[in-house]
Amino acid sequence: MICEKILGKVTDEEFKGKKIDYVDIFWDEAFKKLHRKTSAAGVELGIRLDDSVLTKGLRQDDVLAVEGDTVYAVRIPPCEILIVRIDPRHPKMTAKVCYEIGNRHAPLFWGNEEGTFITPYNEPMRAMLEKLHGVSVEKAETALDFDRRISASVHSHTH
Repeated sequence: MICEKILGKVTDEEFKGKKIDYVDIFWDEAFKKLHRKTSAAGVELGIRLDDSVLTKGLRQDDVLAVEGDTVYAVRIPPCEILIVRIDPRHPKMTAKVCYEIGNRHAPLFWGNEEGTFITPYNEPMRAMLEKLHGVSVEKAETALDFDRRISASVHSHTH
């Protein structure tokens, strides 16, 4: 099956009562145009999207296709993350944290609490952030919410 556009969300009225077969799209794949995936039920999908995905990305519960009574939708699986907390007594460290994460071309997301940020986990990032005065870092696991992203784009990028 070839999927060429996002048809809506699984919560849309037109998809109510249909069976949902999820396709895992990992956080670092969400902004790519081409995918070859297998759904949870074993259905092969080719995903070929237009350039709009480069800025919007695929999101949790986006509908990729409908076939009979089955909706094929995106699931963003949980990943390891770093929750970065800025001590309220050191508010200027916010700029330093955002600079250091951005300088490493890592995506950055708003945390769930005031003074917190989220970035995908990697050990060098954790080690660097733990050295910053007034900053604490906690490793956790969650699905990234692209509606909470701060960085302009989310791409897997390394030097």
